[in-house]
Amino acid sequence: FAMEQIEITKGPSSTFAGRGSTGGAVNGITKQASVDNSFAFLGAGFGTDEYRRITVDVNQPLGENYALRANLLSAEEDVPDRAPAGKERKGALVSLVGDITERFSAVADVYHLEADDIPDLGSYFDRDTRKPVEDMFVYVQKDSDFLDTNVTTGTLKLVYEFDGPLTAYNISRYGETDNGYVTTGARGSTRDVTDPVAPGAPTVTLSSHQGWQEVEYFVNQLNFVYELDAGIEHRFVAGIEYSDEEVLNGVYDLANTAPTNCIVPGRGGVSESYCATDANNEPYANVNTLLGREVTKGGSDSWFRAETISAFLMDTVTFNEQWSGFFGLRYDDIDYRNSVVGRGAVEPTEYAYQDGYWNGHAGLVRTIGDNGNVYLTYSTSTNINGGESDVGGSCGYGGLCGTPDQVRVSDPEHMKNFELGTKFNLFDDRLLATAALFQMTKSDVMESVGDAYSSIGTLNTGENRVRGIEFSLAGNVTEAFSVQFGAAFMDSEVTKSFNPENVGLALSNFADNSAYLQGRYQVTPKFSFGGALTYQSEMYGGQPDSAAGYDDTIGDYSVVVPSFTVLDLFVNYDFTDSLRLRANVGNVTDENYWTAAYRSGSFMYIGDARNAQVSLTWSL
Repeated sequence: FAMEQIEITKGPSSTFAGRGSTGGAVNGITKQASVDNSFAFLGAGFGTDEYRRITVDVNQPLGENYALRANLLSAEEDVPDRAPAGKERKGALVSLVGDITERFSAVADVYHLEADDIPDLGSYFDRDTRKPVEDMFVYVQKDSDFLDTNVTTGTLKLVYEFDGPLTAYNISRYGETDNGYVTTGARGSTRDVTDPVAPGAPTVTLSSHQGWQEVEYFVNQLNFVYELDAGIEHRFVAGIEYSDEEVLNGVYDLANTAPTNCIVPGRGGVSESYCATDANNEPYANVNTLLGREVTKGGSDSWFRAETISAFLMDTVTFNEQWSGFFGLRYDDIDYRNSVVGRGAVEPTEYAYQDGYWNGHAGLVRTIGDNGNVYLTYSTSTNINGGESDVGGSCGYGGLCGTPDQVRVSDPEHMKNFELGTKFNLFDDRLLATAALFQMTKSDVMESVGDAYSSIGTLNTGENRVRGIEFSLAGNVTEAFSVQFGAAFMDSEVTKSFNPENVGLALSNFADNSAYLQGRYQVTPKFSFGGALTYQSEMYGGQPDSAAGYDDTIGDYSVVVPSFTVLDLFVNYDFTDSLRLRANVGNVTDENYWTAAYRSGSFMYIGDARNAQVSLTWSL
C-alpha cells in the first residue's frame, strides 16, 4: 500500500547495500508527495476466506512548493482453507515534500504498520511414504498462537544542488520494530507401547515455538553525485554512511494448562505429550484448543549491537557510443557486540570484535546496434560471523560460530559473482529480451559441528557454489497481447565442507529450476484478461546455508519438497476513467503444494489453496 516501486538487485551487492547482501538487495521506494497535482484514490476489495482490504491514497499540494500525501491500509484475511490461521494489517504512510529554495529541497515521511497474524506451520514430511502429508488438518491453537509485528520508521531526505554538476543528498532514518510469536508445530509420531489409549498407533504430536525481538536502529547516509564530461562521461557517486543497529531478543513463558492425552517416545525417552489425533488417527474435535496454552512475556536471552561506518565510491562511465562501464568500491568498519545466554546457562557469554572489509563491483557494456548490448560484471559481498541477530550462538541457524576467542579471529564469509549477459529490445522496442550466465561462490562459510544444536563451530571451512542461466521477456508481443516471462536453470553444490560427505550435495531449500509466465490480452479499451503460471522444481530440506540432508541408507535426500505448477487468472474492467474493477483467482486448479521445508521435515510450509478476490479502485 505504501510502495511506488520495488527495485531488485541480483547477486552480491555489498558495494551499495552493505554487509549481508550476498544474494542481492531489495530497495522499496515509498510513495512520495507531489506538488504537480492533487488526487485521491480509494480501493476496496473482498473475496473468499474472509478477504477484506481497504486502501486510501490522497495527495494535496500546499501552495507551489509543498505537498502532503497520505496512504492508509486496513486488511484482513484467513489463510485459504486454513482458518483460523489468518492475517490482519493496519498501516499508514504520511509524506511531506518541500522545495525550500531553488536549490534546496526536502522529503520527510513517517511509516507505521501493525501486523497481527495467526501463523500456520503447515504439514510435515512422512519418512515412510517419502512425501509431505497431504490434506493436513488445521491444528493452530486459536486462542494462543500469534505473530505480531509493529513497525515505525521516520525518514528525512535533504537534497542540495550546487552551482554546477554537483548534487548532495543526505538521508537519515530512525526505526523501531517489535516482533513476537508463539506458534504450534505438528509432526508424525507413534504412541508408545505404554500409551493407555492406543499402544503403538500412529499419531500427530503438537509442539510450541516462540520468541520476541525488539529492534532499534539509526542510519545516516551522505552522498555526493558529480557528473563530468571531459571527452569521457562520468557519473561519480561518493558517500559515507553510519548505522547503529540494536536488537534485544527474548522468550515467552508458556504453560499448557490442559492435561496431556498420550505417551510417546522421543530423544529424551518416553514422555507424556499432546496428540492431535485419536486412536484412529483422526483429529480430535478440540484440536484447536488442545494445549490450553497460557502465554506471558519472559526475559531476554541475547543483546545484539552493530555499529558500522562505511565509505564508498562508484562511477558510471561512457567511453564512447559502443562502450560503457560501471565500477564501485566500499569499505565497512564494524564494531560488533553480542551478549548471549546459551541453553541452560545463567550468565551471558560476551562476544565482541571489530573488523573491516572491502567490497566492490565492476562491469563493462558493449552496445550492439541500436537495440542491444552485451555485458560482463563482477561483484562481491561479505557476511560477518553472527549476522543473524535473533539466534545468538546457534551456529546451525546462522548465528555466532565458536567461542568468544574463536569469533574474534574468524573471517567473514565472502561472496563473489561473475555474470555474462545480454539485453535486446525487439518489435520496435515493444519487447525486452534478456539472458545471463552466472556463477556465485560463497567461501569461508561458517559451519557447525557435533550435534544439530551445537554452538561450537569449525570456522570458515565451507564453500558453496551456484551456476546458472536466466532468461526473461517483458513487454508487448502485439498491440493487444503483453507478456512477462522469466526462467532460471541453476545447479547448487557444496564444494568444500568440514564434513567431507557434504561435498557434492545441493544446498537446502534451493530450487534448481523455476519459471514464471504471465500473459495479458487487451480485448477492448476497457476489458482485458490474462493468467500466470508459476513453476518450481523440487527442493531438499537441510541445514540453512549448507548441504541438504542426505540419507545414505536410502541413497537420496532425507526431506523432499515436491515440484509444483500453479495457475492464476485475472480480469480487468474499466467502467469509467475513474472506476476500475479487478478480479483474481489464485491457484485455479487447487494444487496441493509446499513452498519450503524445515531442515528436519517437521514443518512443510503449505502454499495457498484456491482463492478469489474482487477489487474496485475509484479515482476521486
